[in-house]
Amino acid sequence: MKHLPNLITLANLFFGCCAIVFTLTSYPYFTVVGTEGQYMQIQGMDKMYLGSLFIGLAAVMDMLDGMAARLLKVSGPMGKDLDSLADVVSFGVAPGVILYQLLWRAYMMEPNAMQTSFWVTAPALLLPCFAAYRLARFNNAVQDFKGYFLGMPTPAAGISIAVLPLILFFEYDIIGKYLEYRAILYILIAVLCYLMVSHIKFLKWNSGKGGVSGFWPQLVIIGGALVSMLFIGFGGLLVGFFLYIICSLVYKYPAHFNDTTPETAEI
Repeated sequence: MKHLPNLITLANLFFGCCAIVFTLTSYPYFTVVGTEGQYMQIQGMDKMYLGSLFIGLAAVMDMLDGMAARLLKVSGPMGKDLDSLADVVSFGVAPGVILYQLLWRAYMMEPNAMQTSFWVTAPALLLPCFAAYRLARFNNAVQDFKGYFLGMPTPAAGISIAVLPLILFFEYDIIGKYLEYRAILYILIAVLCYLMVSHIKFLKWNSGKGGVSGFWPQLVIIGGALVSMLFIGFGGLLVGFFLYIICSLVYKYPAHFNDTTPETAEI
């Protein structure tokens, strides 16, 4: 039983790899139509949302391995390092590949799309680089604070990107069409990379001052996401993500949140 948390972490890594495979096998392509060699865009990215689902499964495993470790009272540097390695893949590389495909798709919507250079889509690969740095800093931190993270946790950043294909394919007419604007994608990449390596305080999900009033950020995030989903579907999950950022910025952290805790995984 002592190996159960590590097995769950490996399941996290497995699902992250599956997300990469499904995302890479979804790509926009052209077919020749007419007698003059005209091109018509074909949306050949129907499997990308499966990548999102596998990142979601990886997130569930990332939550369960920490719970299993606490219940079984097993911990150690190997488990922490393994968790971070899995997170780099599931919430760094896999979302980075999604961003790469979305940028590629955005450029394919424009004239001379076939001449698109790799380097205009390469910024998407900065996400896994910053995620790796974020996790390395977390693993080597002198202390871990009880009520908050310093910098956005990598899983939160990765999950926010995983929502985008769901929005693109299921909520296109509402907000998905805005993902065709590459400027929005570039801004999103820059913001997430900065937030992950910043020293801004971000709430831990299980932190609170006690009672319903003490957990108001969590209630605002969940309530806002659920209400938004009634109007914009999967876009409501993205609203919840933005509410998480806002609540983390405005929340007044009590003094005991600065207490240190034993080394734990970033969840």
